[in-house]
Amino acid sequence: MTSSSHTVQADQIGLRIDKLLADVNEDASRSQVQEWIKEGLVYVDGSQVKSNHKCLEGEKISWEVPEPGELEITAEDIPLSIVYEDSSLLVVNKPKGMVVHPSAGHHTGTMVNALLYHCNDLSGINGVIRPGIVHRIDKDTTGLLVVAKNDQAHLSLAEQLKDKTMSRKYQAIVHGDIQHEYGTIDAPLGRDPKDRQKQAVVRDGRSAVTHFQVIDRFGSFTHVECVLETGRTHQIRVHMKYIGHPLAGDPKYGPRKTLDIEGQALHAGLLGFSHPQTGEWMEFEAPLPDELQTILAKLRK
Repeated sequence: MTSSSHTVQADQIGLRIDKLLADVNEDASRSQVQEWIKEGLVYVDGSQVKSNHKCLEGEKISWEVPEPGELEITAEDIPLSIVYEDSSLLVVNKPKGMVVHPSAGHHTGTMVNALLYHCNDLSGINGVIRPGIVHRIDKDTTGLLVVAKNDQAHLSLAEQLKDKTMSRKYQAIVHGDIQHEYGTIDAPLGRDPKDRQKQAVVRDGRSAVTHFQVIDRFGSFTHVECVLETGRTHQIRVHMKYIGHPLAGDPKYGPRKTLDIEGQALHAGLLGFSHPQTGEWMEFEAPLPDELQTILAKLRK
């Protein structure tokens, strides 16, 4: 069992508990939360409730989720681009098309399957499905991820993410001509009420802040650098769409007519953090993948 808790905030008053927990658990659907409630795994101030319970400020919600024992994660001999490795952590340059950890429909071929083959020592904080995984990037997003080899390293890295002291810079190609050189998008994100498979800017969402800077302009497209202050699901993709500049190639949030590219043009190019054991600041860079470099070369012409 994995135990979690959440205290109801002022902006969550009146929300149904199944909706609130689905928003808090970005990996869980509302129907999954309703199953947890039916099975007696969800408590409000120590008492079981129904799915239609309306939340009050200050209520403590606690829940337990059983690990999916039927899903056995196997080590697979899949090549990994390891940028750095020591006894505490690894930094991996994830290729396009690779899912970070097993999930519904992706039981094999993930980065976790590859990591289990590469090394036996991964932190267990996120359970058997996500060993060592501190943060994620989407399947078709390329670039850098840090993986924890032990629980102490995991806790330290997770704290840096929470405190916004970890540095994460992305490069993206977006639709349209962004007129401003710099900008900050401060808009809360949560599940799209019209499509539960998407994220959207919503009034009762979680705080999300993205800073961007223009690198180059090509008339119908703009090459930008994005710096994450928070790390919400699909944050850059949703925020750039919100200001009218969706990512090129994005099948979920972008237009159908786009660049000749499979999946969003997004690359996690820089990652910086304090080493969990030594405290030393470490910074890593991964060059743009060939596909994006080729597209940029064509746009320049």
